[in-house]
Amino acid sequence: MSSTENNTLNPRQREILLEIARNSIQNGLREGYPLTVNPEDFDPELRKQRASFVTLNRHGQLRGCIGHLQAIQPLVRDVAENAYSAAFNDNRFPPLSEPEFRDLDIHISVLSPAEPMEFDSEGDLLQQLRPGIDGLILEDGYYRGTFLPSVWEQLPTPELFLAHLKQKAGLPPNYWSDTLRVSRYTTESFGKE
Repeated sequence: MSSTENNTLNPRQREILLEIARNSIQNGLREGYPLTVNPEDFDPELRKQRASFVTLNRHGQLRGCIGHLQAIQPLVRDVAENAYSAAFNDNRFPPLSEPEFRDLDIHISVLSPAEPMEFDSEGDLLQQLRPGIDGLILEDGYYRGTFLPSVWEQLPTPELFLAHLKQKAGLPPNYWSDTLRVSRYTTESFGKE
């Protein structure tokens, strides 16, 4: 199967995206804004409108994570903007400093389109979840939260994963409502230590 049929990126395309992410953070440290990329300079797979998240870790600890759940722009531009935002605009952390940059691990997750899930109870929803595979978007009214599939590493059971996702969305862990909506997506994730 070719990379365009199953939406996988080849090793060179992954390397290019990681380089764009690193260069965008460096540009932010020097100039105060993300790297400007012209999608036309890249191969067609990297010009496709795709959603991405960029996660930054330092010494094994989260240092920033920003992304989009829906495809709004070419993948190369999405990665450049999200890398910059993860370094400087994640409100859980102060803006990245030059000394921190040297110790940074960058991980990119390219998302599949989200698909709404159908369920009639919390038990039904929990049975449908695929640990290690599913990223989830949970919504109810103004409340909204998402976990990437990588979060299963810290929250390995469907019950824990869902309870913590509810809390991230601003809801109690035991919350349930008939208006609750959940969508799932998968990611192609890669990084550089």
